[in-house]
Amino acid sequence: MKGLELSEKFYERYGRAMLERFPGYEERIAVGLVGSGSECFGYDDAVSQDHDFAPGFCLWLTWEDDAEIGFALMEAYQALPQEFMGLSLRAKSGGSERRHGVFTIEEFYSACIGLPGAPQNWREWFYLPEYALATAVNGRIFRDDLKKFSAIREELLAGYPRDVFMKKLAGRLALMAQSGQYNYRRCRAHGELGASALALHEFVDHALHLLFLLNNRYAPFYKWRFRAARELPFLGNLAERLESLVIDGAKSDVSSAIEEICAVVKNELHRRDLSFLRDRYLENHALSVTKQICDPEIRALHLMEIGE
Repeated sequence: MKGLELSEKFYERYGRAMLERFPGYEERIAVGLVGSGSECFGYDDAVSQDHDFAPGFCLWLTWEDDAEIGFALMEAYQALPQEFMGLSLRAKSGGSERRHGVFTIEEFYSACIGLPGAPQNWREWFYLPEYALATAVNGRIFRDDLKKFSAIREELLAGYPRDVFMKKLAGRLALMAQSGQYNYRRCRAHGELGASALALHEFVDHALHLLFLLNNRYAPFYKWRFRAARELPFLGNLAERLESLVIDGAKSDVSSAIEEICAVVKNELHRRDLSFLRDRYLENHALSVTKQICDPEIRALHLMEIGE
C-alpha cells in the first residue's frame, strides 16, 4: 500500500475520533499529508520503507488555535496507537526532520519554502527553489474546513507570475542552448569526454525544468525528476528521450538527438505564441521571450539567470 493511502486510512481509523475531542476546533484543523518524502509524491515503494517511512498525518493550526489547543492536540496525537497495519509510527531514520504531527500553518510553509505563506513579490517567487515549491504542494489534504491552509496551497499551485515565468523560461532556453547545442559538441571535439558528459547533464537538467515550466508545475528533487516528468500532460514523452541521453550519451555522440529535442521545444514555443522565430538555436528564442517581459527589473536580469 502506498504511503498516502496508508496515512489517510490511519487518519480515518483514529484521527477523526481524536479531533472530535476538540469541540469548537475540530472544523478549524486542517489535516493531510504534505511535505518531504517519496510517499508525499506517491513515488514510494518497498525500498522506500528502509528509512523515514511510517504511517502518520499532519495537523495544521492557525497561530491563535495553536496557542489554545496546540499542546493538547500534540499530546492526543502522540497517544494514538504506535503501530498501524503492521508498521510502526516511528520512522527508522534518526533524522531530526519532523514529518507528522501538529504544526502551525505558518511554521509548516516556512519549513517548506522559507516563507510563512505564498511569496509576496517577484523576488520571492523568482529565487525560491523549485523543489521546495514542489514539496509544499504535493501530497493530499484529507480535510480543511477553514480553508486557510488550502488557500496558500492553491496560490502556490497557480504557478509563477507571468514575468517570473517568462524569465525562468528564457533562462532555461539559454542554458539548454549553451550546454547542449554549443558546449556538448565542442567538448567532444576537444576530446574532453568528461566535460561533454557534464554539458549533457546540464542540458538534460535544464530541459527537464523547462518541461515543468511549460506544464505550470514545479520540478521536484532531482531523484524524482524523470519519474515526475513522464507524468506531465504536455511534452511528457520527452522525458524518456532525455533519460536515454543521460544513460547513453556519455560515450556516444548524441548531438542529433539534442537538436531533435530542441526542435520539439521550438515548435511548442510557436504553438503557445511564446516565440515566433524559425531559428532552432534556443538562445535566440530566449532573447525573444525576454523582450516580452514587462517588468524592467526582471527583464534586465542576466539572460541565463534562473533564480537558483
